[in-house]
Amino acid sequence: MSTYMPKAGKVERKWYVIDASGKSLGRVAAQAATLLRGKHKPTFAPHVDCGDHVIIINCANAVLTGKKSTQKYHYRHTGYIGNLKSIRYDELMDKKPEKAMELAVKGMIPSNTIGRAALTRLRTFAGDKHNHEAQKPESWNK
Repeated sequence: MSTYMPKAGKVERKWYVIDASGKSLGRVAAQAATLLRGKHKPTFAPHVDCGDHVIIINCANAVLTGKKSTQKYHYRHTGYIGNLKSIRYDELMDKKPEKAMELAVKGMIPSNTIGRAALTRLRTFAGDKHNHEAQKPESWNK
């Protein structure tokens, strides 16, 4: 009996919706990262991009536990000397909650071509409305 190896062109991708309201930001991001990589499938192989599409709704209602909202910062650099920008996570969650969720998921995905391809299948929305009803997404409640 030979070992099954998935082919990149023959991977069937499903659509999943994760509701982040009232849940921890990191736990929702971990679930999304697992689905994006395809680690929940029995045919998972680390060298093949076999993940699914993930829609995260209610990102604005995600919770940061402890003192993370006031003590955790997101840093970015503009490329110019001395231009390191920082923003606290409570401000980031107020202004761009989708960005905070994307950053959390990006930190849990490998930094290679498979990870970058997986992040293109992530959609985040601040509210409970999304524009992907035509794909018939399933709810992920595990």
